[in-house]
Amino acid sequence: MTAPTKPPHSHRADAGSDAPLALPLQETVIDWFDENARDLPWRRPEAGPWGVMVSEFMLQQTPVNRVLPIYEQWLARWPRPADLAKEAPGEAVRAWGRLGYPRRALRLHGAAVAIAERHGGDVPTDHAQLLALPGIGEYTAAAVASFAYGQRHPVLDTNVRRVFARAVTGVQYPPNATTAAERKLARTLLPDDERTAARWAAASMELGALVCTAKNESCHRCPIAALCAWQLAGKPEHDGPPRRGQTYA
Repeated sequence: MTAPTKPPHSHRADAGSDAPLALPLQETVIDWFDENARDLPWRRPEAGPWGVMVSEFMLQQTPVNRVLPIYEQWLARWPRPADLAKEAPGEAVRAWGRLGYPRRALRLHGAAVAIAERHGGDVPTDHAQLLALPGIGEYTAAAVASFAYGQRHPVLDTNVRRVFARAVTGVQYPPNATTAAERKLARTLLPDDERTAARWAAASMELGALVCTAKNESCHRCPIAALCAWQLAGKPEHDGPPRRGQTYA
């Protein structure tokens, strides 16, 4: 399976602000990603920033295998934001099909209209401009800036938060809602080099999706098992507030 194009191994030189902890994690997880990344259409160069943005809306609360066919149909019909912006919002909801949570389709349509009106039809490169689009929160703005434009932002989805909770904090699950401490840790672990930081964001997310899963985690296949604080502590059971499960449509 083809992995996304990788930058030179600059993660060996740039370790973020907590080098003793960050560098071995970055190196090992990025090397694992280079070998194991899924070949997903929104990771290919031809997807472009709009393809990345569409995927991020669709993947909220919906698994990859459900998203893939709808994503392909959507990009074939509306290859640019302006193409979608010309349509009535109801068309976006209809094309959303069985992905669930159709408000996401309305939010994506609203973002496309704003991109057409404010940015000449091109997904903005600036994080603050992304965040100012309707329907886009902190996570999506950081994800698009990172995955579409190779910028340096902490990208904290459920998978990344779980990897960091286990590997660094030593607990089985992250808190139900993202905390200031998690954001601080994510900034600490972020490589200094922009392209490496974007690679790290994708790599740590993929590790959580494929190996460090919420249930039945595959520690025997994990590249950072020997560094993982939770594993080294004997994998103690979760003792925090009851977890809200991932709700799939």
